[in-house]
Amino acid sequence: MTVMTPRIVAVRQNILKDNDRVAAENRRTFAEAGVRAINLVSSPGAGKTALLERTLQDLRRQIGMAVAVGDLATDNDAARLRQWGAQAEQIVTGTICHLDASMVQTILPHFDLAALDVLFLENVGNLVCPSSYDLGEAARVVLISTTEGEDKPLKYPTMFNTADVVVITKMDIAEAVEFDLSLCRENIDRARPGVRVIELSSKRGVGLEPWFEFVRGEQP
Repeated sequence: MTVMTPRIVAVRQNILKDNDRVAAENRRTFAEAGVRAINLVSSPGAGKTALLERTLQDLRRQIGMAVAVGDLATDNDAARLRQWGAQAEQIVTGTICHLDASMVQTILPHFDLAALDVLFLENVGNLVCPSSYDLGEAARVVLISTTEGEDKPLKYPTMFNTADVVVITKMDIAEAVEFDLSLCRENIDRARPGVRVIELSSKRGVGLEPWFEFVRGEQP
């Protein structure tokens, strides 16, 4: 009988080891350029692009920002973000359900990093695979929307456990969808004790200032 598991584990370890090496190179590149890279992760439809649109719209006269957008196909999200005057470069991942450090490294020459304060890395919508890949970011932000239910942090603990900040989006419809905010925050704290949580609505412009302070680097 053929046993496949040890080989699968070895290949995965080698892939992640190589990714970590490239992520370290990305981190040095960002540090030398004075750029703060923020990795945004969430399930599909949680509101990453909407939050970035609002951020680019409201902060574009304060700090230099650009976005690298990861999607399986199309450049629809990058096109949405360019409407706000920011550079947005698409990374089409094909069948791969996450960004990795080499994808980010490949796209970096397209940016004038010296002109930027913040580079957002909008990851592929997925709460599983992106948790394993360091991109060289300064901070990882996990978004969860009020329409997803309160137990996502318990179902996907690895993603939440690796987060520096958790953003609860679509708070404007929380009551309508009977979202239990206290239970969600309790579950987030179980997955990542003490993590900072920001509640906001990109559509209504509610609760954005704490997020903006984080983006500007005024709060860790």
